Amino acid sequence: MIFLKRFSLDRLGLALLLPASLTLGLTASNLSADAVPSRVAQAAPAQPLTLRANSTEANAKTGVVVARGNVQINYPSRQIQATSAQAIYFSKERRIVLTGDVYVLQQGNSLRGENITYLVDEGRFIALPQASKQVEAIYLITDTPAVSSPSAAKSTPFSPSPQFQSPTSGKR
Repeated sequence: MIFLKRFSLDRLGLALLLPASLTLGLTASNLSADAVPSRVAQAAPAQPLTLRANSTEANAKTGVVVARGNVQINYPSRQIQATSAQAIYFSKERRIVLTGDVYVLQQGNSLRGENITYLVDEGRFIALPQASKQVEAIYLITDTPAVSSPSAAKSTPFSPSPQFQSPTSGKR
């Protein structure tokens, strides 16, 4: 479904694209069978990717959707939210290219860069920085201590200057 609002100024012969909201058909149920196990596709409710921007253009022949200006993406089934200056959705390749001060948030993890590509079927992000800058990624990591012995269960406080013990001579 594409909702594109177009307003014509007949007197000036100009067309103005008004803010548009676009709902793309990216749901768990329409992924290929190889990408998602059938039990997951059946259990997941259809939650489309919603794209909001100042202007949106869609080409039915090429399947390319271009959104420009204050782009906001919400993809609930993958818990993804993103903002950028521009987004291009290539429906045939099932990839989204975000450019211009891109910020992506997924399940508390975040990614920031100048150009971020999301490969929908792989669920993978590829981030590139601005020239002479870096990409920023913040990941929430939960520590699960591996308890193999009672002494390993005791926590030792972190010290930036560890205390080294003197080597022992062969005494036991």
